[in-house]
Amino acid sequence: MTSVVKPAPLVKELAANDRPTRDKAIASLRTYLSGRRKFDELELLKLWKGLFFCMWMSDRPRTQQRLAFDLAGLVEVLPSESVVPFLEAFWKTMAREWNGIDVLRMDKFLLLVRSYTYTTFKLLVQRGWDEEGVKEITDLLSSVPLHPTDTKIPNGLRYHVIDVYVDELHRADPPRTSNTLLENLLEPLRYLEKESPTKSVRVRAKEALADERREDWMCPIENNDPTTQGNIS
Repeated sequence: MTSVVKPAPLVKELAANDRPTRDKAIASLRTYLSGRRKFDELELLKLWKGLFFCMWMSDRPRTQQRLAFDLAGLVEVLPSESVVPFLEAFWKTMAREWNGIDVLRMDKFLLLVRSYTYTTFKLLVQRGWDEEGVKEITDLLSSVPLHPTDTKIPNGLRYHVIDVYVDELHRADPPRTSNTLLENLLEPLRYLEKESPTKSVRVRAKEALADERREDWMCPIENNDPTTQGNIS
C-alpha cells in the first residue's frame, strides 16, 4: 500500500536544517504534486513557504544551482490545471519575501526567479504556444511580478523579471517556433512601461522591449514554413 504524503509535515521537512531531509522532502513533493488534480490557494502558499526556506537553507553554489533547477522542475509534474495556480503561489511568495532576502542570499533567489521564468516559457513552447495558455501566463505575469502599481510587489523583483524576460524567452525557443504570439508575450512589459508610476521601471521595461533579439521573432521562420520543406529536387 502506497504511503500518503501529508503536506503539513512536508513543509517542515522542506525547511529542515539538514540537506538530506530537504532533498527527501523535494522528492516526496514531486510525488505529491503529480498525484493531485486541484489545490487551494492557501495550500500552495504553505508549500511555497516551505520551498522558499528550502532555498534559503541551501548554502553552496552548486547545491543552490541544482536546487533552483529542481524547484523549477516541479512545474513539469503538475497536472495542467494546477500549473497556473502553482506559479501564482510562487510569484506571490517571492513578492512577499523579497525585501527580507539579505545580500548574501540574493544571488540564489535571482537564479530561482530566472529558472522559473525560463520554465514558464519552455512550458508554452512544449504546448505549442497554445493561445489560451499564453494568455493565462501573460495575465499572471501582469497581475503579480510585473503589476505596475501594486505596492506589495518590490521594484527589485520587477527589475529582475524585466532583465531576464527576453533572455529566457530567447533561450526557451531558439528555433523561433512562434512569431505570431510574440506580441502577446510582450504585453506584460508594455503594460509596465505604460502604467508604472516609477520612471526607472518604465525605462527598464522600454529597454527590454527594444532588445534586438525581438527582431528574430518578427522575421519569417523559414525552417518552420511547410512550403519550404520536402522540396528536394
